[in-house]
Formats: sequence, structure tokens, C-alpha cells
Amino acid sequence: MEINVFDGLNKDELSMIEVAHAILEQREDVMDFSDLVNQIQNYLGKSDSEIRDSLAQFYTDLNIDGSFISLGDNRWGLRSWYPFDSINEEVTHGLEEDEEDKPRRRKRKKVNAFIIDANDEDVIDYNDDDPEDAELTDDDDDILYDDDDDEEDVEIKAYNSDLQEIGADSDDEEEELPGIEEDLTIIDEDDVDDDFDDEDEDEYSEEE
Repeated sequence: MEINVFDGLNKDELSMIEVAHAILEQREDVMDFSDLVNQIQNYLGKSDSEIRDSLAQFYTDLNIDGSFISLGDNRWGLRSWYPFDSINEEVTHGLEEDEEDKPRRRKRKKVNAFIIDANDEDVIDYNDDDPEDAELTDDDDDILYDDDDDEEDVEIKAYNSDLQEIGADSDDEEEELPGIEEDLTIIDEDDVDDDFDDEDEDEYSEEE
């Protein structure tokens, strides 16, 4: 392969990155990395060992040089060929082709309880009234309140009945207790005076 821009130049003085740029510019088409390396080797006339020794450095230069662009699948071209928008389209297109080759996974249907869709039966509508709740009318509410009042009346009556029974038992106990009055004796004042006189006489007799 002859490269016109290098006519009259010593090939030994050319770098692999310079030859790669000239090859792509002359072909005006993207190339696989391996094909590009082969074209460079053939033009420079280097051995396989020489190419292997220089391959790592060449790949590094290819990535950091702003003149080249990777288009996916290790394909390379010149950045000057593409406007910015078309570069994105080219890369995206290559990625889409890869995705088409891969088996597609079936997406699971997600249920969002907070988004209402009239056509989606899986969506839970928390704003929708429960049919069972709709059956409760005002009359039913009155009946429920009446039942509560009746229960309270029954409890109050039972409580009053217990209090009455407790009061009755207390009265019976008071009646059964013997009165203290029966053990009390009425003392007459004259009897008290007579007792004191008797005690004085006894003391006087003892002194004599």
C-alpha cells in the first residue's frame, strides 16, 4: 500500500500513529484495530516482534490523540469525519445493534398503588370507597348508637343494684351487733355518795 503524503520520506522516521492517520485519511472509512495494525506493519515493513513491542504504546497514543475516535467494537476513524451529533448517533447505533443481538428479558409489570389508571386493574385506588362502607346508612348509625346506650344503661343498673345489696348487708350487720347500751348501768348520784362514805369509814377504823 502506498501513502501519497509520505512520498519521498524515510519510513524509518515515521511513527505508527502518523501512518495510522494517513491510512485512515486515504481510505476515508473506519477500520478495525487489527486491520489498521496490519496495514501499518505492511507499510513500515516491520517484523511481528517489533509490532508486538510497539503495540501497547501505539494503542495508548491512539486513545489520547484527539485526531482519532473509537466507534465501538474496537473500530477506529478520524474525528474530522463526524460532526458532534453524528458521532453520538454512530456510537449509539453500534450499541443498539449489540443490544438487538442479545436476548431481551421480559420486563415485569410493576404495580404503583398511588397512580390511578382506569384501564389498569392492578392499580389500587385508595380514594375509592368500599362498597361495604356505602351500605352503612344514617339509620344504621343510629342503631349502633342505641346499642351503645343500652349497654351503658345495663351496666349502670347492675352497678346500682350492687350498691344497694352492699347497703342492705351493712344494715343487717348493724342490727345484729349488740348495743353497748345493754352493758351500761345507770348510776344514781346518791349511790355514789354512799360509796364514798363507806370508804371513809373503813379508812377511819383502820387508823384507830
